[in-house]
Amino acid sequence: MGSRVSREEFEWVYTDQPHTDRRREILAKYPEIKSLMKPDPNLIWIITAMLLVQLISLYLVKDLDWKWVIFWSYVFGSCLNHSMTLAIHEISHNFPFGHHKAVWNRWFGIFANLPIGIPYSVSFKRYHMDHHRYLGADGIDVDIPTDFEGWFFCTTFRKLVWVVLQPLFYAFRPLFINPKPITYLEIINTVTQIIFDIIVYYVFGIKSLVYMLAASLLGLGLHPISGHFIAEHYMFLKGHETYSYYGPLNLLTFNVGYHNEHHDFPNVPGKNLPLVRKIASEYYDKLPQYNSWIKVLYDFVTDDTISPYSRMKRPLKGNEIQD
Repeated sequence: MGSRVSREEFEWVYTDQPHTDRRREILAKYPEIKSLMKPDPNLIWIITAMLLVQLISLYLVKDLDWKWVIFWSYVFGSCLNHSMTLAIHEISHNFPFGHHKAVWNRWFGIFANLPIGIPYSVSFKRYHMDHHRYLGADGIDVDIPTDFEGWFFCTTFRKLVWVVLQPLFYAFRPLFINPKPITYLEIINTVTQIIFDIIVYYVFGIKSLVYMLAASLLGLGLHPISGHFIAEHYMFLKGHETYSYYGPLNLLTFNVGYHNEHHDFPNVPGKNLPLVRKIASEYYDKLPQYNSWIKVLYDFVTDDTISPYSRMKRPLKGNEIQD
């Protein structure tokens, strides 16, 4: 169904990612940005409050009809769980406790992972650091779709299915592109999550467990907030691989929409990224940007020039070091 996309390959580039040079240039001009590179301990209380709210939700839905369980999982639980995944993104950068307490951040990430229902916090940290260091690197950056995704999801209908199934592709893609040895923290993350899921089932019942898991799957699929997955790096304009979003959903997503700013300054917590843009406005105002993630999703599905292949990709240089 729908016309076939015209792109049949990734956009291969042989230059370094732009963020390193822009960071160096901005810091030379605005050294005060270094003062924004500090932990954000408020994240500890915000994330704890979010987890408590989801626990209350598990209690409130346990006796609802199934149709209302699914309804609230999409309308409310999905927003909270997707927001929690972006809280885990903040944790992966060590923002709650700082770099000098990195292990505390890993344990806190396992704690934040609980309402999502599927263990991934520790693994996300490992792969996300590769994404920053080696943006678009073939075989390393698992944010880049596989060749199968680009080849198969090539029509309007198939792209819609791809958007719906995004959480599954993000979960399994690393196993095919860049598998890593399992660490003891990943085992702890998994065991802790399984124990929590079992407790939810025995304390609240099957409906609460389904609500929690459906909130994650629906919230990371065809959902307004999920527009950020595509908005961040899919090449809607040739030559531009990172895009920022300055709309209201940043309030629910720890300012992940400030994505050029984030890649330029990955040591600046989300709450300070608007200040980065304000200080160095002449660098960011001229870059392509979005004001609607919903429109990004619509354009991705309906535009026959855009597909999972619409990513800039770099060949390995031979000196990449992975964790």
